[in-house]
Amino acid sequence: MANTERKRRRKKRKKTLVEHWLLYILLRAVLCVVFLFKVETMLKFACFLGRALWKHYPRGRQRAIDNLKASYPEKDDKWIAKTGRRSFEQLVMLVIDILFTPRIINRDNWEQYSTYKNIERVKWMMQEGRPLIMVAGHYSNFEIMGYLLGVFGFNIFSIARPLDNKFINRYLYSIREKKGQKIIDKKGAADQMEKIVAGGGTLCFVADQDAGKKGVFVDFFGRKASSYKSIALLAMQYNIPICVGISRRVENRFFFEIEVERVIMPSEWADKTNPLEWITAEYTKAFEMGIRKDPSQYWWIHRRWKTRPKSERKLDTDSHR
Repeated sequence: MANTERKRRRKKRKKTLVEHWLLYILLRAVLCVVFLFKVETMLKFACFLGRALWKHYPRGRQRAIDNLKASYPEKDDKWIAKTGRRSFEQLVMLVIDILFTPRIINRDNWEQYSTYKNIERVKWMMQEGRPLIMVAGHYSNFEIMGYLLGVFGFNIFSIARPLDNKFINRYLYSIREKKGQKIIDKKGAADQMEKIVAGGGTLCFVADQDAGKKGVFVDFFGRKASSYKSIALLAMQYNIPICVGISRRVENRFFFEIEVERVIMPSEWADKTNPLEWITAEYTKAFEMGIRKDPSQYWWIHRRWKTRPKSERKLDTDSHR
């Protein structure tokens, strides 16, 4: 048993520079074929690959099923399986979206591919040059929101963790930045925050990752989920609003409903006893509200509830004594 644990913890061999370059060349070769087809055709193929992934990736499938059952205990197995399988389709469809977006969307045709709900308040704040934090979850095509804001000419900065393969990473960054969105590596982001806020920029985060034992635990689909403290701390430090955005795919098309689910203003947390926890709970609650409108577009494979609160860990330890 101890040997098994040691093997699991052993770090995988890092790929060499040559291996990274060859993978990049392979990717570009595959894309040459992909771009011969229309986006709608490739989205149908992505659905096929998603269903294959659901069938042949049992560990991921079981994780999605477990997460769905815990989040929707009232639903039957048929609904759970259908929703989970569709979420796998959405995962692969996102890859196609990212690759095709800069080839399709521009400032003259964005209305052909997107519609908007509850955006006026946020739009005016951004046009006035007011700094904002925009948060999204791993839901449908969350990437397209930052891209569209760049197309519209807004001052957008997305925080991202770079890929290990620097060639592929550089290529993907170029796709995302093609129309004005700026990508900042997560590791060096803190040093640039003050300048961005002073310049009236909008900071975009994907904010539903598991934050480990040091995170703040808030309710998410009836269970405690560890969330990063940094977003709430940033909002409190600079006294800036938080906008919760959702991008929802319409059918199997390259068409998205962009919705502002919640705007959290500084005045709302001014009198709170624990503003850090309150802010985190509020935007997490907004994520849940958006997801519930179509749960099949959320990443249920995501290990969102991986880390348990200290109280639950203690109970688990006591029960195994």
